[in-house]
Amino acid sequence: MKNFLVSFCLLFLILAIFTPISICQLTPSESRILFQVQKLLEYPGALQGWTNWTNFCYLPPTPSLKVVCTNNRLTELTVIGNKSSPSHSPKPVSGNFVISQQTLSKSFSIDSFFTLLTKLSNLKVLSLVSLGLWGPLPAKINRFWSLEELNISSNFIYGEIPTSLSSMKNLRSIVLADNLFNGSVPDLKSLGALEELNLGNNHLGPGFPSLGNILVSIILRNNSMRSEIPPTLRNFDLLQKLDISSNKFVGPIPAFVFSLPSIQYLILAQNQLSGALSNNATCNGKLQVVDISQNLLIGKLPSCIGSKSLNRTVLDSWNCLSGGKSKYQHPYSFCHKEALAVKPPAKTQEQESKIKLGLLLGVIGGVVCAAAVIGLLILVIIKRAGQRNRQDKFDRSMVEKISVRSSPKPNIDARRVPQMMRLPTLGLPPYRVFTLEEIDDATDNFDAANLMGEGSQGQVYKGWLRDGLLVQVKCVKLKQKQLPQNLNQSMEALSKLRHRHLVSLLGHCTVTYQDHPTAASTVFIVLENISNGSMVDHLTDWRKKEWLKWPQRMAVTIGIARGVQFLHTGVAPGIFGNNLKIENILLDESVSAKISNYNLPLPFQIGSESPLKGQGISSSKPHLNSAEAEKEDIYQLGIILLQVLTGRLIKSASELDELKIQLEKGLIEGPSKLRGVIDPSMQGSFAYQSLKTAVEITINCLSRDPSKRPSIDNVLWNLQYSIQVQEGWTSSGNLSAQM
Repeated sequence: MKNFLVSFCLLFLILAIFTPISICQLTPSESRILFQVQKLLEYPGALQGWTNWTNFCYLPPTPSLKVVCTNNRLTELTVIGNKSSPSHSPKPVSGNFVISQQTLSKSFSIDSFFTLLTKLSNLKVLSLVSLGLWGPLPAKINRFWSLEELNISSNFIYGEIPTSLSSMKNLRSIVLADNLFNGSVPDLKSLGALEELNLGNNHLGPGFPSLGNILVSIILRNNSMRSEIPPTLRNFDLLQKLDISSNKFVGPIPAFVFSLPSIQYLILAQNQLSGALSNNATCNGKLQVVDISQNLLIGKLPSCIGSKSLNRTVLDSWNCLSGGKSKYQHPYSFCHKEALAVKPPAKTQEQESKIKLGLLLGVIGGVVCAAAVIGLLILVIIKRAGQRNRQDKFDRSMVEKISVRSSPKPNIDARRVPQMMRLPTLGLPPYRVFTLEEIDDATDNFDAANLMGEGSQGQVYKGWLRDGLLVQVKCVKLKQKQLPQNLNQSMEALSKLRHRHLVSLLGHCTVTYQDHPTAASTVFIVLENISNGSMVDHLTDWRKKEWLKWPQRMAVTIGIARGVQFLHTGVAPGIFGNNLKIENILLDESVSAKISNYNLPLPFQIGSESPLKGQGISSSKPHLNSAEAEKEDIYQLGIILLQVLTGRLIKSASELDELKIQLEKGLIEGPSKLRGVIDPSMQGSFAYQSLKTAVEITINCLSRDPSKRPSIDNVLWNLQYSIQVQEGWTSSGNLSAQM
């Protein structure tokens, strides 16, 4: 009996050990919904490869798809397509929405699509970006009871934003940017958890939306807003970013906006704001960027934004300011005349018209019917003229949205997706650990015909993965004193270095020879292959150089800045000392910039070198701390910008100083002098103000005093402002006329 009990216990233990534990599995009903979503979205690339055996809860996240399950229920769905948005698509001839290759087909029904999606009742995060969705957003959107983040940016959704949105009490983020929404924004004051609102690049207006005061970011740029800046904004203590540029806001700029407790970015450009700024206005110490350019402002700048000693970017050109930071100002008479011509908001005008009409009817009540008929005809004519004006406004708005950039930049404010899912990684396969067999197969057993080069510590081979992707395989031999566990930790960190503007790691394979403890281990690093040459090639080959006009070069510099921004801020604790050189800037087939040879953080033993040094990937500079290395990156970025602007490759420090001095003189002596310094092959392809902005930030990057060099965020903002100026100039027909 005792032996029987012992045997039974052993059998039970064996079964307990070897019986597989059940894993998280999406419910059959929600799995069916995902297959239907795949069909309704017309099988986009992000949703390819699904079968009846797919375990959705264990799908690895990719740059274009993320599925998160909790308790066998779907809680996050992020799908990012590759279709253009309205601002990157040609304007329809009629000004109205039309089905195109960038939208889903005529059979798509947005109502049916959201009816299906709302059955995923546990969703907290929903991101549907660049999928070609079209049609009016259904009111049933409020059936997402648990939703906290909604991002349907860069689609073709038109009509008014449904008022039912205001009943979704859990929403923390609403991103509806880059669509075709029009009409008034519903009252969102009841959304007590809302922290982010991005409605940029639509046709919304005319009033400023009613919002709760815990918002951190408000982006309303490039809409049809026509009102004064509301005084209720003074209560927005958490607001860090306010962007209402490219609208028709009128009236004075209230002094309190400069001193909001958390404000960092204040973008009020390209409106009809008028009057003098308060001399007593104070600024919050956190305020980094102020853009009040292209308004109707008069007088002087307040001291807190007018002082040249402050490390704060202030753009004030094309107002009527005296003593402003920019010498490009209109005469006082211009702003005075334009301010008088600015009409009040549409609602006020309507009310005043009704009052005047009522008084007029009271006075001429006894006048003959002919006068009444004439009055009626006048009203009809005015109404039709107003409709034509609105149509013209729609046409102009669509024209202004046409991008001349060669690399598809999701407006940095327009697309909000989770940190590890941001669009800059678009197109990269998931990071993975390869087997030695796969590496052998990719390089054809390291065939000599595939050898691309050899460094001090290993060789570089070209290879083809089993899906046909061309890659580079770096063979790095580790020194004996390196610890394998340290390398594994390093590779885990390196797997996060994936960005559209970096030559990214696709995976690695580590081979350790346990039988021979004195032998060195080997690491095979798999990188994406960039075959379109470097920026140096494009500046030295006259055929390629002729193609690189100003808009294309600005797109390249913005790509470089985004790559550096990711290295500095996108990966904790930040990666600095990145060996930025123009020969390390590669261009892919779409002429999008990719940074190579950047610093890989490899925490090896003290006194040892990184085993990757000399393999086209540099190590950190040990003599610089992180703050100094960050400023060194900015200086090196300035050298790259200088070479892109002038088209000259810098070989020495004396050449660098000479070119910098020429640019500084050009800024002082005027447009003709500055145009003479830049690359002659770009002549006629740029707006002068766009060039001037790029030159100014380049000179700031090259400051001898590291403390005076801007942050990478500041550099990127100025480059993006430069391209915005260029787009406005191009949309006016200047580029086609010059070319």
